[in-house]
Amino acid sequence: MKKTNNPLLQKEYTHRLGAIPFDKIKTEHFMPAIEVALAEAKASLAKIKENKEEPSFENTILAMEFGGELLSRVSGIYFNLLSAESDAAFKALAQEISPKLAEYSSQVVTDEVLFSRIKHIYNAEIKGKRAPKLPRKFTDKDAIKKCERYRFIKREYDSFVRNGAMLSPEDKKKLTEISMELSKLSPKFADNLLGATNSFELHLTKVKEVEGIPDSALKAAAHFARQKGKKKGWLFNLQPSSFMPLLTYCKNREAREIINKAYGSRAFNDKFDNQENVSRIVNLRTERAKLLGFDTHAEYVLKDRMAESVITAFDFLNRIYEIAYPVAQKEIEETKAFARELDGLKDFMPWDYAYYSNKLKQKLYDFDPELMRPWFKVEDVIEGLFKVANKIYGISLKEVMDVPVYHKDVKTWEVYDANDSYLGLLYLDLFPRETKRGGAWMTNFQKQGLSSKGMLRPHVGIVASLTPSSEDQPSLLRMDEVRTIFHEFGHALHGLLSDCTYRSLASPSVLWDFVELPSQIMENWLMEKEALDLVAHHYQTGESLPEEYLSKMLAAKNFHAGIANINQLRYGMLDFAWHTFRNEFKGSVPDFERDVTERFRLMPNINTSIISSSFAHIFAGGYSAGYYSYKWAEALEADAWSLFLEKGIFNSRIAESFKTLILARGNSFHPMDLFVAFRGRKPDADAMLRRDGLI
Repeated sequence: MKKTNNPLLQKEYTHRLGAIPFDKIKTEHFMPAIEVALAEAKASLAKIKENKEEPSFENTILAMEFGGELLSRVSGIYFNLLSAESDAAFKALAQEISPKLAEYSSQVVTDEVLFSRIKHIYNAEIKGKRAPKLPRKFTDKDAIKKCERYRFIKREYDSFVRNGAMLSPEDKKKLTEISMELSKLSPKFADNLLGATNSFELHLTKVKEVEGIPDSALKAAAHFARQKGKKKGWLFNLQPSSFMPLLTYCKNREAREIINKAYGSRAFNDKFDNQENVSRIVNLRTERAKLLGFDTHAEYVLKDRMAESVITAFDFLNRIYEIAYPVAQKEIEETKAFARELDGLKDFMPWDYAYYSNKLKQKLYDFDPELMRPWFKVEDVIEGLFKVANKIYGISLKEVMDVPVYHKDVKTWEVYDANDSYLGLLYLDLFPRETKRGGAWMTNFQKQGLSSKGMLRPHVGIVASLTPSSEDQPSLLRMDEVRTIFHEFGHALHGLLSDCTYRSLASPSVLWDFVELPSQIMENWLMEKEALDLVAHHYQTGESLPEEYLSKMLAAKNFHAGIANINQLRYGMLDFAWHTFRNEFKGSVPDFERDVTERFRLMPNINTSIISSSFAHIFAGGYSAGYYSYKWAEALEADAWSLFLEKGIFNSRIAESFKTLILARGNSFHPMDLFVAFRGRKPDADAMLRRDGLI
């Protein structure tokens, strides 16, 4: 590579940890870097194809892994920033970058010469041979590497077959065209959703209009108003940290209605409308599935999941539905009755649910989660989270100030294991801004595993939109925001504790319906006093969370569990409905959605609100035909957690087993084999239902 001033094209980043030089990277650096990286990747593939030696794992599969390193690195940085810190000019690049990458990827997996080499290796090392069994001792590095090699070859071969290697030239060309168009549509969907989210603000100026909203939330809203140039009043937007306190506590029903409808109608029948994008994405996915020999996109996706078939996933969700829906109906009727009794409310609507269910919870359990907010100052929560992780896995984290970051809000930590060996680098980016998409996620800046320069340790990030600080109070979090941090840190641990040979198999790149196990199990420690005492300290006095708060929280933990389950099932089944089409979808997006979700309805339909136009998980993320994974992994997690409860939540032997068998192994083994090795048996599918009090 020629010498260049483009920081993205440095052979090696000069920071002592190899950290990305975010402080030097500019928007104009990306397209040139992508072009150079693509050329380098193509040249590497040409060299592999021209190799006259017998195809081998090293000169083909591993060479492909190493040859695409620069492209993977540059594109990874771009798409991470696209979600976390991007303006209009930066977003516009996605319409150029995405199709180039999609075309290249499609050309690779449909290349006849490459496939013939991989097929040769597959036939020599895999075909007709049983997969190596899990080693009894994971200290046996040779046995582990043998298993990883088998898995890597098999998955590489399967990936080529799944993605069109055996198609006719005409169908390969069509597949590439579909991939290129889809690559433009997902960023467009995400851009529309962010635009719709950022376009709404609710400015309230009278005390009566905000009656009931907690003081901490009002201070944040007043601070936001001043930031936006409002001389008085309170400003709310569609970030959860802003609108959720209003929906939950505001006595002003009109304000609740306005913000509920605004959130429900994002990117629907407005200038950011996503309906056309939904239809086109669905139809392209259906067309691609048929080209690849599947009746539906869902069948294509589920072929490479733990569930293995749509029928298995459907049966799993439907069993939860049969148990949870009658409970949810009873819960909603109790809430309606309470609203009538309290305020004479007869026309109970969706914007009334959070408000009255919270008041009902207060009546039944004398518990209001808002009262806990002073005990959850964000800095204390992070420090406590790290202490919990130290007690579980023996790891330690040291904040570092010399790592370049892409925004001033981002903080960084070095992570070490119990033997003081370096594990990786953690970035935390926790507060909302208009250049960041909503929600929370974990991401990889650098994956663990073997590279052309040797073994790499991971650089991972947690990105969220939590309650920010204001002039007169620090960032004080709601309990559900604390749970979000624990959840995403579970994903981060999956990446940081990865111990695989090959980056393609490294955590958290596991089968999609297994990926939420490490994140969801991490939430459980929050409900245990021994762990919560490390996290919750009053931001003014330093006192621990009163025991009565924990007792009340535990007593109320299954409050409206039926409704919570039905809400998740509604998303999961809507996802499947969109992805089980056998023919082109030509109908109305809202009409189709309402038909599908009718069986999950608990409250009156609002014509101005739909889910699909803002369902980024499946239309702009990786969850298409995979949203069921949250419930699937929750069932695994509830069963796994029961072993911690039985043996002790900080039991070092159980924690080491979970780390070694689940977190460290990545995709080197089938996840069911790993789960059975950890739990001693196959998952108990009812563990989640028992924990939720539904059976």
